[in-house]
Amino acid sequence: MELLKVEETVEYLADLIDIKPEIALILGSGLGELADEIKEATSIPYSEIPNFPVSTVKGHAGQLVSGRLRRKKVIAMQGRFHYYEGYDMAEITFPVRVMELLGADKLIITNSAGGVNRNYNVGDLMIINDHINFMGTNPLVGPNEEEFGPRFLDMSQAYSPELITAAERAASKIGVNTRKGVYLATTGPNYETPAEVRCMSRLGADAVGMSTVPEVIVANHMNCEVLGISCIANMAAGILSEPLDHMEVIETTKRVKEDFINLVTKVLEVIE
Repeated sequence: MELLKVEETVEYLADLIDIKPEIALILGSGLGELADEIKEATSIPYSEIPNFPVSTVKGHAGQLVSGRLRRKKVIAMQGRFHYYEGYDMAEITFPVRVMELLGADKLIITNSAGGVNRNYNVGDLMIINDHINFMGTNPLVGPNEEEFGPRFLDMSQAYSPELITAAERAASKIGVNTRKGVYLATTGPNYETPAEVRCMSRLGADAVGMSTVPEVIVANHMNCEVLGISCIANMAAGILSEPLDHMEVIETTKRVKEDFINLVTKVLEVIE
């Protein structure tokens, strides 16, 4: 059933976009301005795309943008979907399957996250080298469609070592300092308690957020290479004394957006 929906959406989009994308981009909270850098762009609101959910989060533009960025053919989600919005895992990850079948065999996924590692600073960019799924569910639960991928999926290299190396090389070239660490995903929408953050730290998490992991699982299911980058938009609960506020997430990502945009565009230049 899901395959039929994906194929319907792919057929619809293929008639509207002028390129066969090589690289898919998912742009998180406050980071959507990167899509404005895309040249020869075709922008399609999610509300006009068959079978697509609609993003409800402030700071997410809610449109699919295709075109060229640093000589690469890209397709970008300017805003994503979250489990806490009431969507199921199949809906959240549906666009990943669509973008892969349109031609993208690499995915660069970004998010805003809370810093769990006390050595991190607000505004740091963290290259994700692994993740922990604390969402209590998985997008592959249910009947497996072999056209997409295997029933039992190896996740030992969920984040491509080659793309991680490319990101580190890109950061060095433009003089942007990056961290490298483990992203832990929860359902949200509430922020974590201080006790939960202490637990996450002991489990090896460096950052915590409410997205990314479902999309990464599905990308791996379809044999799509993944690079993940988190913007540390605030420090997680209990590390600092201030209460947490989504406006801080937006303000931080606005402050570091130039470095973030420069990093992602440089990554596009250096990857094959």
